Amino acid sequence: MKIFNTLTRRKDEFVPLEEGKVRMYVCGPTVYNYIHIGNARPMIVFDTVRRYFEYKGYDVNYVSNFTDVDDKIIKKANEEGVDASVISERFIKEAQKDMADMNVKEATYHPKATEEIDGMIDMIQTLIDKGHAYPVDGTVYFRTRSFKDYGKLSKKNIDDLEAGHREINGEEGKEDPLDFVLWKPKKEGEPSWPSPWGDGRPGWHIECSVMSKKYLGEQIDIHAGGEDLIFPHHENEIAQSEACNDKEFAHYWMHNGFLNINNKKMSKSAGNFFTVREIGEKYPLQVIRFFMLSAHYRTPLNFSDTLVESAKTGLDRILTAIDLCREMAAKEETGSLSKEETEHFANIEVLVKKFEDAMEDDFNTADAVSAIFEIVRESNSTVKDFSADYAKKILKVLEDLCGVLGIETTKEEEILDEEI
Repeated sequence: MKIFNTLTRRKDEFVPLEEGKVRMYVCGPTVYNYIHIGNARPMIVFDTVRRYFEYKGYDVNYVSNFTDVDDKIIKKANEEGVDASVISERFIKEAQKDMADMNVKEATYHPKATEEIDGMIDMIQTLIDKGHAYPVDGTVYFRTRSFKDYGKLSKKNIDDLEAGHREINGEEGKEDPLDFVLWKPKKEGEPSWPSPWGDGRPGWHIECSVMSKKYLGEQIDIHAGGEDLIFPHHENEIAQSEACNDKEFAHYWMHNGFLNINNKKMSKSAGNFFTVREIGEKYPLQVIRFFMLSAHYRTPLNFSDTLVESAKTGLDRILTAIDLCREMAAKEETGSLSKEETEHFANIEVLVKKFEDAMEDDFNTADAVSAIFEIVRESNSTVKDFSADYAKKILKVLEDLCGVLGIETTKEEEILDEEI
């Protein structure tokens, strides 16, 4: 199995830290509103990666966090006149509902930043003790130039960089404009926690380093997220984690491409900003999932009604073929396949191998989907003429492969008005 590794900029053979096991961390949403369609892409993509590992027999420890303390959450809480935790808890529940509706499996652990503050304080203290961080008037900064490999993920040269970070706090006390915040002092009307440097709250980057370490260990197999996180978020995570633990943080870094709406970048100002909930009123989220997987995860994906309608048609074709297999599988069994059936099923097995080869080549779901369409074509041309045993074998293949993609193959029974 080969994975395109952002760190090496090439497809690397996947070798797990521990045989038969995968430790995987995926950066989750900041919960200040409903998740938008751009958030949905990494959720669906990396859920599919996880499902394929499980299909191949790996035991996957899959951790995806909720950032539940952040400037945007605090702003919304102040607007509504409630505690920040009221906002974050509300939108964690809404995010979980949307994820379930997209058939995204529950993570092994879904840590919340606010529940891991003690670990963050410990890691910051270790970084200070090792000379990688320093406190200034209640703010703690990471000494960026103390980490010699800074820039190795984003391929940025530290001397060319300007300070363009998400947290800007107490700038006048910095030793270097590139140093970033690990801990920020309390402000009026903000949630805070006690620390050796005064009451305050953690910086954004330290949160993921600590949650990954707690639930997966000091070294992990795969760290994943959207390509917008490569710099500074993931670059800073590497610096903190490796400076603290003195070992490589993640072996493989996976990043999905951007989602555009009608060939334009999604933004509220452009009027093309959609939440998953809004899209779900127009299309079944199963269709949206299938649409997302119809392109390679690293390529930019254009979201338009025309392309989604095309995905809906394609998905209907697969589900109709599965229904036909189910119907034929209900016929009387013969107990074994005939010679002709065996020959045709061998064609199906070749296509299963084609599906697996596509997934093993950096999770190329576009080619994997095309292999499923070829199985559907073979099935539709043979299943009516052959036995229930043959139909059952094809049905199992289609259900298994759709399961890897997270596509539900059983239709919910429609309830008639009179039954209600």
